[in-house]
Amino acid sequence: MNLDRNAPRLLGAAFLIVILTSMIGGVALKAATGPGDMSNILVRIPFQLAQVQLSILGQLLTSSFIIVLAVLLYTVLRAQSQLLALIALGLWLAEAISLAMSQIGVLALVPLSMDFVATGAPQQSFYQALGQFLYDGLYARAYTLHMWFYCVGGLLWYSLFFASRYVPRVLSLFGILAVAVGFVGIVFELCGYEVPMSVYIPIGLFELAIGLWLLLKGI
Repeated sequence: MNLDRNAPRLLGAAFLIVILTSMIGGVALKAATGPGDMSNILVRIPFQLAQVQLSILGQLLTSSFIIVLAVLLYTVLRAQSQLLALIALGLWLAEAISLAMSQIGVLALVPLSMDFVATGAPQQSFYQALGQFLYDGLYARAYTLHMWFYCVGGLLWYSLFFASRYVPRVLSLFGILAVAVGFVGIVFELCGYEVPMSVYIPIGLFELAIGLWLLLKGI
């Protein structure tokens, strides 16, 4: 198989797979933890273990396919600027690593929650403090970092798409604007502010659109 010839359609498929696995991972974790404070989360996890494991698997698959996606993007766009494509590749590799690291927090919550339930779910104990650290301090922060690397790398990738005219320029411009808005949201999150999920929805819509375009039409 000629990789360069088939890379655009493989790239489209990779975009769609990353969207799918990321959605599965995110939805499964939300369903497993549910609303409420850390005590409620720790009580729920042992009884929603399959969903937690599905979430971890989904995000690890997402991390793996981000690497595939980055390599395919480099293959397709390096002709525009090999230096910028190489920098973007490194940023998305850092994104994949950060996302994988975030799952350490979720993995560690499983034995902690089982011990918490086994000891009678004591209130005002070290379990809640440790659980809060693993969920908010490790999982959530590493997930935010993964989005930082995504947005910075995405600005480079989608600018190269805009310059290349491989896809309609209006689509590339939509991607640049969506990622720019997401980047502002991530900066606010890193500063400790709550940012609504709606800020990041345009990124998902763009990835769905460009994935379908590349898969069906190529470049």
